[in-house]
Amino acid sequence: MSEDPCLQLLRRMVEIPSPSGQERDLALFLVAEMERQGFRSWVDEAGNAVGELGQGPQEILLLGHMDTVPGFIPVRIEDGVLYGRGAVDAKGPLAAFICAAAQIGTRPGKRVVVVGVVEEEASSSRGARHLLERRRPSAVIIGEPSGWDRVTLGYKGRLLVDYRLQKPLSHTAGPERGACESAVDFWLAVRDYAAQYSRAQQSPGTSLDASLRSISSHGDGFREVVEARLALRIPLGLQLPEVRKSIASLCPPEAQLSFHADELPFRASKSTPLVAALLSAIRTLGGKPVFSYKTGTSDMNVVGPAWNCPIAAYGPGDSRLDHTPNEHLDLLEYEKAIAVLVEALKCL
Repeated sequence: MSEDPCLQLLRRMVEIPSPSGQERDLALFLVAEMERQGFRSWVDEAGNAVGELGQGPQEILLLGHMDTVPGFIPVRIEDGVLYGRGAVDAKGPLAAFICAAAQIGTRPGKRVVVVGVVEEEASSSRGARHLLERRRPSAVIIGEPSGWDRVTLGYKGRLLVDYRLQKPLSHTAGPERGACESAVDFWLAVRDYAAQYSRAQQSPGTSLDASLRSISSHGDGFREVVEARLALRIPLGLQLPEVRKSIASLCPPEAQLSFHADELPFRASKSTPLVAALLSAIRTLGGKPVFSYKTGTSDMNVVGPAWNCPIAAYGPGDSRLDHTPNEHLDLLEYEKAIAVLVEALKCL
């Protein structure tokens, strides 16, 4: 008995490694697969895989990403579950986009465009940024795991902080604090600042979240150097310049700070035809739809403010499995998400 075509597509996508910056093999596969299914398809200048169905002024853009975080997970199917890096984040949603669009086919006056972008997992978001001035869609669905019966309307912003301190080496039995101790003091001060801000908030989803991404040190016998990277997830209502100023005030004068990879928080309207179509489709399939607001970031943060059109994120999968060694996707949920997308696209 032959494998279901949508399952075959997903499995093959997960089998092709595509960490950020190494998406070309997957892009070529997707272009060939979309062409086989009737799309006009190509790899664009940024390396994105693009497929279009239909003609007309109204563009409905299904924007997923091909890249994954590093880490190999053997691809296998057990008890109706597909295991593998990217199964949830976010090859499952992208595969669902391709299958749903192919099932709908061409519709008068509309173009359904599926794009698998590069470098979403990197701070560059190069694939999405490449599209900003090249497309003006009427509606956008971002391919991220939400669960088949949930619609994501917002993401927190992001700010990365790089800290570097170089000090003359001192004896560990002496009174001088070492560079590593100073770096830990800085991290604890940032953590306390975020916690204090969060305690003052009244609404859910408005916390300022801080994490220590990495810390390392080295020396040459005369100097010791410590470097650390911190990440902050920025809620709506908190301005990035304010956060930078507060973080800088916590840094000792002898250390160097740099800020980068900042993204503004974004929240979409729930009162749009796109959201209504997704909610109606979930109900049609027997679900009770729920709105979700994520603590991470996605390409919605990049394209949402620029395009200013109806937008939501949707896709199969449990986002708590993102980036984990146990990443896996329930195949029944994958099927339901495709069915939801088909019903929603019929209404747009």
